[in-house]
Amino acid sequence: MDNQISNLAPRTSHLVPREEGNLAPSYPRTFVPSTTRTSVPSKMMWAALLVVCNMVLPQVFHLIPQGGVIFAPLSLVILAGACKLGWRVGVLVAVASPLVNHFVFGLPQWGVLQVMMVKLVVLAFLGGWAVQRYQRTSIPLLAGIVLASQLIGGMAELLLTGGIAATVADFTIGWPGLLLQVLGCYGIMKIKI
Repeated sequence: MDNQISNLAPRTSHLVPREEGNLAPSYPRTFVPSTTRTSVPSKMMWAALLVVCNMVLPQVFHLIPQGGVIFAPLSLVILAGACKLGWRVGVLVAVASPLVNHFVFGLPQWGVLQVMMVKLVVLAFLGGWAVQRYQRTSIPLLAGIVLASQLIGGMAELLLTGGIAATVADFTIGWPGLLLQVLGCYGIMKIKI
């Protein structure tokens, strides 16, 4: 009988032990990514919302001269979405956002669209995969994701166009955007959804 009762009791071995006299709840030791808690219809709703954000945000940044090149607003939303909702949703948003923007607003231009989509897909995949793999989000991890995606995207740009002008511009002109991706995504990851 005691054995049956102990089997019904909730398992607490995965919880952080409380300090003596601390009434705060204990939390799991392991990070549970949002991807395991979010249903597929909910993920699709969030993906659609992220695409809409990626339609509005670039329009705001384009009010600043070269604001799109400097701040890369699509990248921030895509990285945050991939880290929060998983790489599959991130890749979906990375493909849909530039296409929708191109057909609605004419930006990015067709010649830039292919390279931009490859870079965004790489960023989304690496971001979603790394957060799921390492079960955490930190500024060094996000900086590594952004730098690795720039490196891989630069190689893809070289293969597609024969040059790396856009990748060089990402570092020389667009360093505020790279910084915004890291710090902005870190801040967004702290928000509970």
